[in-house]
Amino acid sequence: MKKVIILLSGVVAFGLFSFSPKFTGFLGSDNPEYQKIIDSYKQPISQWPAPTIEEGVEWSEMASIQRDNDYFTDQAKPDVLLGRMLFFDPKLSKSNQISCSSCHDPEMGWTDRRMVGLGHDHLKGARNTPSLYNTAERTSYFWDGRANSLEEQASGPLSAHNEMAMDVVELPAKLNKVEGYKPYFEKAFGDNKITYERIVGAIAAFQKTIKSQPSRFDAFIDGKYKALNDQEIYGMHLFRTKAGCMNCHNGKYLTDESFHNIGLTYYKRKFEDLGRYEVTKDPNDVGKFKTPGLRDLLNTRPWMHNGLFDDLEGIVNMYNSGMHMIDPTPEQKAKDPMYPVTDPLMKPLELTKEETKAIVAFLESLSGSKFKMRRPEFPTK
Repeated sequence: MKKVIILLSGVVAFGLFSFSPKFTGFLGSDNPEYQKIIDSYKQPISQWPAPTIEEGVEWSEMASIQRDNDYFTDQAKPDVLLGRMLFFDPKLSKSNQISCSSCHDPEMGWTDRRMVGLGHDHLKGARNTPSLYNTAERTSYFWDGRANSLEEQASGPLSAHNEMAMDVVELPAKLNKVEGYKPYFEKAFGDNKITYERIVGAIAAFQKTIKSQPSRFDAFIDGKYKALNDQEIYGMHLFRTKAGCMNCHNGKYLTDESFHNIGLTYYKRKFEDLGRYEVTKDPNDVGKFKTPGLRDLLNTRPWMHNGLFDDLEGIVNMYNSGMHMIDPTPEQKAKDPMYPVTDPLMKPLELTKEETKAIVAFLESLSGSKFKMRRPEFPTK
């Protein structure tokens, strides 16, 4: 009977944990140590508790993003205006049915909500479609980093047989037959000559305007301390400390722009993907993929390079395990130098269920973009 009375009272206590209807997060709102941690973040970010960073890791502090006050001015620029039309125009594909926006849909967080992309002849790609949020801030492109600029990146989906399947050598001549495009090229480049370089240059100019809108997390950093609740603040604290997330997810866009093997290469298994190795041919890069930014992640699911995950709590639980299930023995590595080794930054975290929920709550606060771009009209002849 006592146990029933305790449960009905709304409080269950054991060890250092206290759960109540007031707060479902770690420790509880009446715990002095918990409140001390929460209060330590309700001040300028320069005075926040230092994050837990492994030795040798290069990192930068979190920072807020601001509302893009130049958005409409930028959208009216001739090269951006042209690039937006080209981005949405299916004439850039072999079939005249697929555009860049088929996989990077503004109504779906500039991705396609699929595990992997679907393109020409309904062929599937091998990897999840990356979102275009904040793409101007990237230092390399694709999950394996094989492109170093947006212009270089454009040739991939344009020409890939399972994406747009267009012969990029023939593309300028194809668009040159559309008289309605010539005035736009002239305004953007000074004359109406249509070249491949100008096509991808205009598309890149447009893509650089795709930016995340500020979230509640940004409002909190900027001093509006009621923008996050206590559970979300504690989740941010765990993200910065016990969970070690900032070793890879740091800075304004919460990415180190680097490559890591987090244990999902599926080496010699059904979903095998050698990742960065395909670009560098360095055995040390087997299974490494680029760290995605975490801005607007609720708009960009499913996640990971293979799109196999669409539940944030499941992903945090995955990291909690440490992900060292398939590391090779010394004998295996000697026999097969390409056998992938999970990044040493990945360690068992020993997060409790309440800590996991707090981190998920924080991650959910990072999404602020609501604007859905209208599809523009483009020349048809």
